[in-house]
Amino acid sequence: MRLTRRFLLTASLATGIASFATAASAQVKEIRIDYATYNPVSLVLKDKGFLEKELAKDGITVRWVQSLGSNKALEFLNAGSIDFGSTAGAAALIGKINGNPIKSIYVYSRPEWTALVTRKDTGITKVEDLKGKRVAVTRGTDPHIFLVRSLQDAKLTEKDVKLVLLQHPDGRTALERGDVDAWAGLDPLMAAAEVESGATLFHRNAAANTWGVLNVTETFAKENPALVSRVLKAYEEARAYSLANRDELKKTLVSYTKLPETVIERQLERTELTHSTIGQPQVDTVLAAGLALQQAGVINAGTDVKAAVDSLIDRSFATAAR
Repeated sequence: MRLTRRFLLTASLATGIASFATAASAQVKEIRIDYATYNPVSLVLKDKGFLEKELAKDGITVRWVQSLGSNKALEFLNAGSIDFGSTAGAAALIGKINGNPIKSIYVYSRPEWTALVTRKDTGITKVEDLKGKRVAVTRGTDPHIFLVRSLQDAKLTEKDVKLVLLQHPDGRTALERGDVDAWAGLDPLMAAAEVESGATLFHRNAAANTWGVLNVTETFAKENPALVSRVLKAYEEARAYSLANRDELKKTLVSYTKLPETVIERQLERTELTHSTIGQPQVDTVLAAGLALQQAGVINAGTDVKAAVDSLIDRSFATAAR
């Protein structure tokens, strides 16, 4: 008798939990997700409608929001304007440390998308030459983090240069107009500055570029884990399509960026799309960036960077990303 009652109670509880999870997912009528020119897979996902097809049978629509940089994607996530946003791994870490309630759940690229850029007439050939110079940068992005780490390696800090805070497109324009001496660039704008304006990438370090990661708000991930997996399933379809259809991928980037194919080809030379599952390589890279930023004084000395990384990167959706 006791066993029967215990069984019924357990079964009732399990049914209640399942019903609650189904009801929570049923309440989602729209998924809000970003697209960005620094995330080629997101453009293919948007154009091919893979996510819309995946969610159509449940009556869930998709709203697309453009991110112009990791900082904007993080702002949208923090404000609850989007559910999913693409950033650099280290930028996501800074957001997390600053209280942005996000989880990094997927890798959309392994890029070398940032370097330090100058014009041919500046005489700048190495990081040390930046002392006292004007440098355009977008705070809270991988180019900003790359600049800080590069200065640190050259025994300099942000105080040794004159930072000019601009969004990425304006940074390129400022460099070409002569308003700044250097720019912490971001592809495809950086590739355009190279190909179209003869800009020089005077300092590169592929290993210091952190991974391109897709983030989700903690609330959405907790309340709708099945939907998160379905979003990643659609992302995987778009990534596989991008790898199998390189020419179409180039055309898609050309369409969104309005840049010549030669520029996009340069961007794709530096963009690897063969990874998707988030795990130890991303943990190691983001942790190294975080510790370097802490040493440079960008992250508070009392912050437990490793704990922040562990809290940020969520491997529980890894199966959906395979």
